[in-house]
Amino acid sequence: VLGLGNASTPFGIRAMQELDRLNPNKGIASDAMVMFLALHTTSLSLLPTGVVALRAASGSKDAATIVPTTLIAMFAATIAAVIAAKFLARFYPVGAAVSDIAAQPTVMSDVDLSTGNDSYPSWVTALALLGVLALVPLTLLYGRAFSPWVIPGLMVGFLVFGAARGVAVYEVFIEGAKDGFALAIRIIPYLVAILTAVAMFRASGALDAMVRLLGPITNIVGLPADVLPMALLRPLSGSGAFAVLAALLQDPAVGADSYSGQLASTLQGAFDTVFYIIAIYFGAIGIRRMRHALPAMLIGASAGVIVSIVVCKLLFSA
Repeated sequence: VLGLGNASTPFGIRAMQELDRLNPNKGIASDAMVMFLALHTTSLSLLPTGVVALRAASGSKDAATIVPTTLIAMFAATIAAVIAAKFLARFYPVGAAVSDIAAQPTVMSDVDLSTGNDSYPSWVTALALLGVLALVPLTLLYGRAFSPWVIPGLMVGFLVFGAARGVAVYEVFIEGAKDGFALAIRIIPYLVAILTAVAMFRASGALDAMVRLLGPITNIVGLPADVLPMALLRPLSGSGAFAVLAALLQDPAVGADSYSGQLASTLQGAFDTVFYIIAIYFGAIGIRRMRHALPAMLIGASAGVIVSIVVCKLLFSA
């Protein structure tokens, strides 16, 4: 929500580990895990700080103009992903996945199923959602002034909160760092696989071929050929898409304040990297049957692309 990007990954991995602790079917994604990844992919963020900073560095006259378009695209992508995750769950029952994986060796840990219903009251959830919605107008008005203080504020906030709760902050940090090394070793094979696949996709010329083939078609519906590589790379590689965005914004023939620059900036914040997220989060907890996670995430990402085009055409095309 605060636009931390990859800096939020440790929190997400910890959340997935807790969801796996409550999951009676080890190695199979639960509905809660799929919903979590669907929400993560649509990257509901109030402060697209990285894109705003890049636009400012590229000479944009008003770097924050993409904040409202990004918010609209993210909300649409989130809604689509949530609906898809709920709807597709009935077509991917856990029982079928259990029968497929039964023959494989599985390590079952002790799970206290009584904690499965130990959730927050509904009024707490409603209050949290209202708080997020209340931040939207504040972000639109004061986002540029507030964004540089997000990460320092979180760091100080965690230290103060831990001290107030009587937590030995330094000792806990050291233990967490040890766990981080073990976790890194576990997810490295998944990272190598997805990064190698993305590199092969770009180096083989397949990306350029798809742009040449689809560019004339997508240009008709408001997705210019110079922005198409951004839309194709975004679900695969966050760093690759960001590099394409930076090159596009700094291109004198395009520029940050053109329609293509505004659309590419909106796409960067509208959703997150689908395949990278699956590799990291499912790899961290050893999920071998992801059920409907990928379709739900791709539907959310597709909704983000479509809505980004619509709102940018309405606001920025002349």
